This record gives sequence, structure tokens and C-alpha cells, in this order.
Amino acid sequence: MENLSLFNQNDDSEIMMEGLFESGNLDVIKMDFIEAETMSWKDLFSGFDELHAITYSSGINFVYQLLGMFKKAEIIFGCDEVISYSLQEVMAYQCKLIERMRESAGKMKLDLISRIEDESLHFFVARNMLSHEKIYLLSAADGRRRIIMGSANMSFNAFGGRQRENICYIDGDRAYDWYMDCYLTLRENSTDQIFKEALLVADSGENLEELPIARTVRTNKVVMLETVDEQREEVRFALDVKNLAAQLTPSVPKPDKKGKILLSPEKIKTIRRQVVADQTKEKELRSEYPQLEVFAGDGYVRLNGNDVNLTPTKEEIGHDVSLFLRYMDGYEKFHGDVSGMQRRYFEFANWFFCSPFMGCMRDMAVRYNQNLLPYPVFGLVYGQSKAGKTSFLETLLKMMIGQKTKLSAPDFTRSSIEGLKRTVKGAPIIVDDLTNTRFNQHAIETIKNDDFGVADHLVHYPAVVISANEDVKAVAPEVIRRTVICRVQAGLTNTEVMRSSVVRTVQREIGTAFYREYMRRMIEAVPDLLEVMKSDESESAPDILAVSSQIIVDIMREYCSESLPEYIRELSLEDYFSERVTGSYAIKTIQNAWKTSRASFAVSVRNNELRYNAGATWEADRILKELPETLEAHKSRDWVVMNLDEAKEFFSVDFKTSIISRLLKK
Repeated sequence: MENLSLFNQNDDSEIMMEGLFESGNLDVIKMDFIEAETMSWKDLFSGFDELHAITYSSGINFVYQLLGMFKKAEIIFGCDEVISYSLQEVMAYQCKLIERMRESAGKMKLDLISRIEDESLHFFVARNMLSHEKIYLLSAADGRRRIIMGSANMSFNAFGGRQRENICYIDGDRAYDWYMDCYLTLRENSTDQIFKEALLVADSGENLEELPIARTVRTNKVVMLETVDEQREEVRFALDVKNLAAQLTPSVPKPDKKGKILLSPEKIKTIRRQVVADQTKEKELRSEYPQLEVFAGDGYVRLNGNDVNLTPTKEEIGHDVSLFLRYMDGYEKFHGDVSGMQRRYFEFANWFFCSPFMGCMRDMAVRYNQNLLPYPVFGLVYGQSKAGKTSFLETLLKMMIGQKTKLSAPDFTRSSIEGLKRTVKGAPIIVDDLTNTRFNQHAIETIKNDDFGVADHLVHYPAVVISANEDVKAVAPEVIRRTVICRVQAGLTNTEVMRSSVVRTVQREIGTAFYREYMRRMIEAVPDLLEVMKSDESESAPDILAVSSQIIVDIMREYCSESLPEYIRELSLEDYFSERVTGSYAIKTIQNAWKTSRASFAVSVRNNELRYNAGATWEADRILKELPETLEAHKSRDWVVMNLDEAKEFFSVDFKTSIISRLLKK
């Protein structure tokens, strides 16, 4: 550190910095120093009738006092908390600013509405990347004009002498005209006006459409948002500061009733001891759980702080491929739907291997106002016992990071998962043997509120995989849409047959070579997917699961001497979330019932109606929740009632009844 210098850069850094500082021309105001004066803020602003202002942040109470000095006023508000100018940040800022203005005006008994109605007052709020300028344009009826600029925002802290500020002013027409052009350009291109309706009722709920940006959209029909590039150093730095501040919060003393903190050397030592203790605890937790960080844009991967070798030998890759296929072939000893089991397990493995990339995909989706659903971070493996679910998940994790970690089911709560997602990085958290009761109590809400990391722009958090031996009944549609579900319907009469031979051998011998090769190819492909998400011309979300499966198949083909099994195939998002996939249980149930128990059905061609008696209310609920809206399905006690024509197509059944059966029913 003694030799650290801002001016000693290596060649790569110099090249990077040269590119960084290549920019357009600057507007530089040439000024002349006359003198420095001492005055109050009221003296500085007094004697003028009209105000136009740009402020990056503000103190509302000061704003209102300042407004009282002018017959006419316009203010453009920005916010230093809005760092990326994503749609959600802009809407949140506008909402909170208006709430603050509304509350403060009420306390000070200001009639803002009347001033807005008589057009003596106009407010504007930032929509796109706002100027960082602090500019105050003053004019009087007698022709006098003044520009105040510098570092001072519109607040008591800035103009009350409480902190050092650089405040300058220029009197005269030339400066006023130049700055007014800048003001008008910014107002027209980068702001939304706060109208009376917004001040009265706009909020983040029922009245969200009254937010300024919504009013602008209604007027202009379309609005372009210019988001800040996620790679901007300033954004990263701001997020790092926020995250570190959040980590330090439990360790620092709380302010007294007057809002002050009296610091002493002893208190600093106490803070240090607490911070060190917290860091030690976090390190202990991190040592128990993996830290897999994928930097797709930079082309490298880290595991537990060390760079991962992404160039395994061909022999190592071939060895892992052979063991994986041997493991999957072991399911042929099972009883039940073996081929379906292998197919579903491969689909799940594809998502499992791909899951470390979901964080960056979701972050980009948020920044460019795209859907999060194509990038799921929850998986559910359930079905009958003795299906090898736990060993399968352990094997996948061993292939990824060379170790096995999981969370026991009794410890599963929404808060415990949230905590682990901040501790673990990249590699999925496996919740083993979750009961149906605990799934309903904790898992459903956790999955439905899957916006973890969105606000903080986190990209390295893990997926959560839930394993359940019980049949998870009546999964809600909002859960199905957010979860990769693997329902297995095959098993062993004696699990030791599988466990003693194939499982132990594979888990002992398989390495991470296959996955390292997979990661090498994925980090080459993912940046292109991220770029697609930035484009307005893209008709659909980039399918990372399709890219992942193609890479897996390519590796398997290259390193397998024999033809690949049918279950090793290229996939797409449709294989996970199409209506026929999410409704697979309902389809199979109805098809089997039609073959074996036609008395459970009532078919009315005249009414275009199909009725199915599920035998129990919970079973009717389960089927209903898997059916698409096109079936117009509803429940009547134990009966599921559907549109007959749509049901024929969805279930691939003609639902034709014989003449005899129709006569008997009559």
C-alpha cells in the first residue's frame, strides 16, 4: 500500500482509462472573479419576482419558504438516490417525493393546489438521467436578472451556512439567456410535470396512474426511458456503499433523542470489536456454504474466493460425462415411469446447472422493464419416496462445486432462506424432505415474493431447490409459473440397490470438469443474451435454458463414444412452462379417468360443457389450478366444469359418449 499511486497504471489500465475518458465536448462557463460577499440566503434571492430552478436533491420545508418569495416559480426535482433510472426507481422516487410534498404542505398550511391552478407554480420531476447542476434563475419585472449556481442544493443545509458550499451568482442578460436555454431543454426532454391530481391522490397503489410519468405516457402515447448502464462504476460504487452501510448498521450506536451521536475513541473501539465479530461470524457461515461467483461479462468464475480453472483436460471431461450417463442409466432399475423420470431429471439438471446465471439475467430484466418469469430461481422435486431425489440433487451439486450442502427441512422459513441467500452465492441451496404442511406455511409465500435481490441489483445469489417426499397438492398457479417443477413417478422397492452401487461410486469419483467446461461455454454465450434484453426490437425474452441445454448436449456428444440417450436433448422454456407442462398432472388424471371411469364424466354437447367428478374437493382444486384460462374452468363442489371444445384440444380426448350411455343417463 505504501507504493500505491494513482499514476502508476499498467498497460491494460492505461488502455482502459484512455477509452474511459474519450467523451464529448463540455460546456465550460468562462467567468471572472470580482469579489466574495457575505450575505444570507434571503438577501441572495430577494428582489426578484420569478424563479426557475434545478436541484439534485432538496429539503421540502426550505423549498416552500423559498417559493413564498416569488410570484411565479418553476422547480425541477432530481434525486441522488436514483442511480440507474430504471422504471421502478423513477416511479418510486416520484411517488415518495409527492407524498413528502403533500405531507409537508399540509403541516405548513400551504395552498399549493391554488398556486398550481392559477399557474403561478409548476413542479417537474426527473424521469431520465438528470443534470447534476444546481441552478437558480431569478428575474424581476423591471428587467433585472440573476443566475445562482454552484454546489448548493435547495435545502437549509446548503443555504443556511451549516456546511461548506460553493455559491456563485452572475447578474445580467447574457448568462440568464444561456442558462435558461439549458433549463428549458432539460425540462422538455427529461422530466414529468407534477399536476394537481398527482399532488392530491397519486400513490403506489390504486392511484399509481396519477404519477407524473403515467400522465406523460397518456399524453405522449409513448415515452423512452434512458437507463444507466449497469456497468457504470458510479452505480457499482453507490450500491457497494449502501450494502456496506447496511452491514455496519447493527454495529454502530444509535443517535440520542436529539438525533446526535457522541463519538469517542472507546466507542470506535466498541464498533470495531462488533464489526470484527460480525465479520468472523459471516466468514464461518460462508465457510459452511459455497461462494460461486460468475462474471459472465469478464469471462471468469470464482469459487470460495479462488479463480476456477475453466480449461479442464479432455480426459477429465470425458470421465465426468461417462459417470453422469452411468448415473442416469441407473434409473432403469426403478419401477414405474422410468423414461419419464429420466427426462424430467435431465430437464431439472439443465436448470440446476444454469441457475448461477439467473441472477444477472433477472437483474438485466429489471433494468430494462422485462419479465422475470423466464428466469426462475426456485425448483421443486417431489413425488413418491425411494425415487433417489436427494442423491440426485447431491450429485448435481458435487458436479458443480465439488461439495454437498443442504438445509434441513425444520430450519426452512422465509426469513432463514432470505438470510442464506445473502450468505450463499451461486450454487443452489437444497432444502431436503420438506413436508406438505411446511411447504404450505413457508414455501408458497417465499416463492410468490421472489423479488429477492431486485432492489439491490444483486447478481450472485443462489437458487433454492425444495425436495419433498409427499405429494404437494394443489400448487397455486402463481407458484407453478415461478418454479421449475420435477414430479417423479418411479422408485425402488429397496433403495440400497441403487445407493450401494451406482450412487456411491459416482459421487466418490465424479469431478467438476464437465461443469467447468459448461461454464466456459456459458460465459461466452450469456453476454449476447444480456445484450438482447437491452433491445426494444426483441419480441421475446432470451431463452437461457435453451442455450444451456444446447451446450450440455454439445459437450455430451463430443465426449460420449456412443449415441446419446433420448432424454439428453435440447430444451426450451416451453419444456418447463408451457400449459401442457404445467398442467401435466391434470392432463394425465383426466386422460386416465376417461379410459377407466367414464361414469365420472358428464358431457353436454348442447351446452358445450364437460364436467368431471374429481372425487374430493382438494383434488378438484388441484386440477383446476393447473388448467389454462382458455378452458373457462370452475369448480362446483367435487366437480370441475370446463368448456368442452377447449377441453378436447387440451386433453387430446374426443369425450364422445356412446348412444347407450346417453340413453341410460336419460
